Amino acid sequence: MLPREKMMSLGASALTETELLAILLRTGCQGLNVLDLSAQLLSQFKGLNGLLTTEHQELVAIKGLGPAKATQLSAILEMCRRVLNQKLAKSDVITSPNSTREYLQLHFQGLEREVMACLFLDTRHRIIALETLFQGTLNSATVHPREVVKKALSLNASSLILCHNHPSGDPEPSQADIQITQTLKEALQLVDIDVLDHMIVGQGEILSMAEHGLI
Repeated sequence: MLPREKMMSLGASALTETELLAILLRTGCQGLNVLDLSAQLLSQFKGLNGLLTTEHQELVAIKGLGPAKATQLSAILEMCRRVLNQKLAKSDVITSPNSTREYLQLHFQGLEREVMACLFLDTRHRIIALETLFQGTLNSATVHPREVVKKALSLNASSLILCHNHPSGDPEPSQADIQITQTLKEALQLVDIDVLDHMIVGQGEILSMAEHGLI
């Protein structure tokens, strides 16, 4: 039974990841039918998560995908981000930590450079905005507390969650991560804005510094 027929007969949950991807791709490429192409891509990227969170330009360069299919996969990732964003916007991030982690994983996945962002929150801990503020290795020279304070005040934030990625995949905080967290916490306390957490995004895992007693 072809994947499309199987889905119509049994529903999407009955399909394997290879079959679901085959429906999205619709056609194969020279030397590979669509199921073989799907299986090859899933193997290459170690599953759907790795494939759908790969940078668009990297997808375009994959033999057998091309611009149209790569754009389709990138669009699906963006849809996932927006759905999670809408869910989080209506909820308290403190009471929905799993959704928060999923959203951050999607936001940072595939980035090859270290990036710091802030989840700015209102008085009910609902998300006002997720803003990327700094790029590059995090240290006192590249992360400027005044810029975080300025952005937080402009958004009328009551609290925030710091978040950055480790492209190496290991979310364990470095000494520099711990130091800059303390520096930002002290700067924001001067304007009555709380730092609730600092989340470090690794490969398939997000470490909460608050949960580890580092805030």
